[in-house]
Amino acid sequence: MNRIILVIASLLISLSAFSQVDGTYNYSIGVRGYSLMQMPKILQQTNTEDFTDMWLNGGMIKFNDNQIAFRISGHYLFKRNFTFNNKCDNCETASGKMTDYAVKFGFEKNFNYSVIQPYFAADFGYRSHSFKGNIVPINSASLNSTSSTNTSKSGGVFSPTLGIKANIISQLSIFVESSLDFYYAYERQETTYDDVANTRTFAKYNKLETLLNPVSVGVQIHLVRKN
Repeated sequence: MNRIILVIASLLISLSAFSQVDGTYNYSIGVRGYSLMQMPKILQQTNTEDFTDMWLNGGMIKFNDNQIAFRISGHYLFKRNFTFNNKCDNCETASGKMTDYAVKFGFEKNFNYSVIQPYFAADFGYRSHSFKGNIVPINSASLNSTSSTNTSKSGGVFSPTLGIKANIISQLSIFVESSLDFYYAYERQETTYDDVANTRTFAKYNKLETLLNPVSVGVQIHLVRKN
């Protein structure tokens, strides 16, 4: 019995020493290996509930201070092919290139010092989203002709986040997190119709969108041990 107590005590001591990962190192560099994200709505897109898979799309730098870390993060999606139904499922099909990127500044708060560390984060920053492509009527009864479109959004974003980290070794952690983007942006839409007059239309909006990012998985490397 005494041996069992001694072993348990030894494990707790070693676990406590190992668990000071974030507080022991000054900096952390993170890479997002996979993210599942909801993109901002384009034009009158109908399938806005769809999510986009992104691989090696972002990174993070953290400045650690015990249980609180200040972090700079961002992601980038460059000219990905994207097709969606516009106005209604049988009205129009839009296809083209989508670009999306964001830069955020915020903080991260750990709830404990254990090997498995749940945490909360809040980030504020800037996000830009654009789409350039063609719109083709599906229904032959549609009065609209083929057109080309160029849309862009830019504005502020606030992202509360819940996550969990597993400290594999003292200098390496794996993290999984989920966030919600509150995106308030200025949107500009330009459409040119393929008619005799090459009719062009412009529209401008200010919109607030709530976008769910269900999961993001990555690794963090901890650097520069504190004295």
